[in-house]
Amino acid sequence: MVQPKYIFITGGVVSSLGKGIASSSIANLLECRGLRVTLQKLDPYLNIDPGTMSPFQHGEVFVTDDGAETDLDLGHYERFTHAVLTRANNATSGSIYERILAKERRGDYLGKTVQVIPHVTGAIREQIEKVSTEHIDVVLTEIGGTVGDIESLPFIEAIRQVRQQVGRRGCVFVHVTLVPFIAAAGELKTKPTQHSVKELRALGIQPDILVCRTESGFSREIREKIASFCDVDRDAVIAARDVDTVYQVPLEFAEQRVDDIVLDRLRLKAGPRNLEPWSEMVHRLRTPQDKVKIAVVGKYVDYEDSYKSLKEALLHGGLAHRLDVDVGWIEAEGITGETCAGQLDRYDGILVPGGFGIRGIEGMIEAIRYARENNVPYFGICLGMQTMVIEFLRNVCGVPDANSAEFDPEATDRVFLKLRELKGVEDLGGTMRVGAWPCRLEEGSFAQRAYATDRISERHRHRYEFNRPEYEEIITRHGMRITGETPEVDYVEICELPDHPWFLGCQFHPEFKSKPLEPQPLFTAFVGASYERRRRHGKSSAQQEAEQFLRLPGSRPRRANALNVVPAWTEEDS
Repeated sequence: MVQPKYIFITGGVVSSLGKGIASSSIANLLECRGLRVTLQKLDPYLNIDPGTMSPFQHGEVFVTDDGAETDLDLGHYERFTHAVLTRANNATSGSIYERILAKERRGDYLGKTVQVIPHVTGAIREQIEKVSTEHIDVVLTEIGGTVGDIESLPFIEAIRQVRQQVGRRGCVFVHVTLVPFIAAAGELKTKPTQHSVKELRALGIQPDILVCRTESGFSREIREKIASFCDVDRDAVIAARDVDTVYQVPLEFAEQRVDDIVLDRLRLKAGPRNLEPWSEMVHRLRTPQDKVKIAVVGKYVDYEDSYKSLKEALLHGGLAHRLDVDVGWIEAEGITGETCAGQLDRYDGILVPGGFGIRGIEGMIEAIRYARENNVPYFGICLGMQTMVIEFLRNVCGVPDANSAEFDPEATDRVFLKLRELKGVEDLGGTMRVGAWPCRLEEGSFAQRAYATDRISERHRHRYEFNRPEYEEIITRHGMRITGETPEVDYVEICELPDHPWFLGCQFHPEFKSKPLEPQPLFTAFVGASYERRRRHGKSSAQQEAEQFLRLPGSRPRRANALNVVPAWTEEDS
């Protein structure tokens, strides 16, 4: 077996510097040169995984095909590369300690004292080795947190030990730091980077590459100063300036030859870099021909990282049509029957995403009713599919008490039940359906036309299922179709209203498999249907924005030519 090479990514000075984007971008460049890569995130927190953590604190929980609930950075990894990630690609201090303590209770350590070194660091190295297969050329492992934090020390020691094991040509250390601009002094300051590297070197690691976050780049003098004080080659001091889209970062790194530096350090041979598809994608992203406005009516909209993959999937759906997707984040709790129209009438499509708990449910139902009655394209994901069915039963089928057991366990009409409560369904031994499941699509449905196939596989993360035995006949009699179901088990996966321009709810999370070069089919179809509605209204983006401005209190009429705009697409284009 050929030993893969390793790249370890650490961060310093402050958190949220973009280690995940840096890792993904380096992996992207290596993959563009023909190398096989995988990426891994090791988090220092003590939770077993982020599955039970608040979306407001941790952000999105990303799900892999094998059902792992992981850090949102794994979403970046999959969007930037073709790496197939599993539960082995994410681990936390909690999961590491859980495994060690279970072994200690079984007596696997034969009465020895269990210590951070060698047992915890050894377990971390075993986690890294899990993804180090013969099919991989380079393993990129990102260490969460900030160098100097007490909880990350075992991980830093573990990767130091890996370098001792594989040699200096077997791994590369990349350190992401901050070079802030101090407005009062009118200059960039390198001292935070110097201190962060000093901290890392005190732990036994000399970085090979410094990725320095900065607002607008820095001069040759600053680069040389950092290189000199941090003992890093000048060419290996990378200016990671702020950009308007994260998909620009691989191109920025390519200009500074980051992949060449990595290949030289690792003594790896690779083909020439082919970034043409990626460059073309970024160009399309920057040169949309028109825009479409999508309302996302959710529970966690105050923290957009809670919907990270969803936001990116909408962007990808717009890319497929050369459209800029303008997302309006609307708090579901703030929607009522009286305010709904005023909040949603400016949007071309409405999306209700996943979530847990009763908060905001009635607002979601009002938004769905507005979309259904006003022929606005609607896309419901997980909870958005459940509320879609509940709304239909209440307002079309004459079942006013329709509800979910999640929101009201004592409800008269419990339309959604936990897996174990469903009649005729095998007990799967748990209450959560998570990971990839197959789905069979009905011929001619919105979903089947979007996917252009009748067999798909998508990722799930939910606890409640449609009570099919009791409510299928009612909804189908009134016009709703079940157009997607799990083969053999017959879980309901997709519901649609065929007489609507585009009205679909799915139990799975399609956003988890969307990539900028491979937009997810349902998002592509939804964005396309929303834009068709915009076109049917016969107004370009600039015209609608101008008219909206004119309706604002106290606004003055613009010059006559403000509405003299030629639409980017005309009817002849269709």
